[in-house]
Amino acid sequence: MRILFIGDVVGRSGCDAVSELLPSAIADWKIDLTVVNGENAANGFGITETIYREFITAGADAVTLGNHSWSKKEALTFIDDAPRLVRPLNYIPGTPGRGSILIETRAGKRALVINALGRLFMDPVNDPFGLLDQEISAHPLRQAADAIVVDFHCEATSEKLA
Repeated sequence: MRILFIGDVVGRSGCDAVSELLPSAIADWKIDLTVVNGENAANGFGITETIYREFITAGADAVTLGNHSWSKKEALTFIDDAPRLVRPLNYIPGTPGRGSILIETRAGKRALVINALGRLFMDPVNDPFGLLDQEISAHPLRQAADAIVVDFHCEATSEKLA
């Protein structure tokens, strides 16, 4: 399975590049699954519904967020109606949106896309590792999912290594 992950699209120039280049990249490279991190897409902080829709129109199968998920308060109003927008899994229970999605790829395979947020040098969130383990256990590779993509957003090298 060919997976393209585009990390931290920043500002209008980044959004324009995704809109312009992603459709041909998907076709040329025969990409099965495209995940775009859009948490800095709205002028460097957060995402808007318009930007989310631009990414989906360009070919993104999932759009992930991070510690700037709510920098544009508008995200709180549309995230529940944006089925391919994935906020960090380890936000407190009751947070709008979803921390993972199971989607069908262009090749007819199933991919689990999970977003998690580290805790060092970040606002308080729940333990990402236990929740990631639960989510992956609930969607076993080669049974429920043919691929698992984890966008782990953090600031600290020790968590990236983990």
